[in-house]
Amino acid sequence: MEIFAKRLKELREERGLTTSALANEIGVSHVAIGRWERNLRTPNIEILYKLAVYFKVTTDYLVGLSDF
Repeated sequence: MEIFAKRLKELREERGLTTSALANEIGVSHVAIGRWERNLRTPNIEILYKLAVYFKVTTDYLVGLSDF
């Protein structure tokens, strides 16, 4: 899931968000965001969906199945 880690960090930084700010928006800890961005863990499907909705992208984009 290396592509997920990369895309999550890019999306967060493009919007000027800290890990804490993003964590507050989707209801997780900033530690979780950091672990996902360092490819140490992956979110569950519910959180993946929340991230897709928040960033207005598809889950396929987040996990690297699409480039849109």
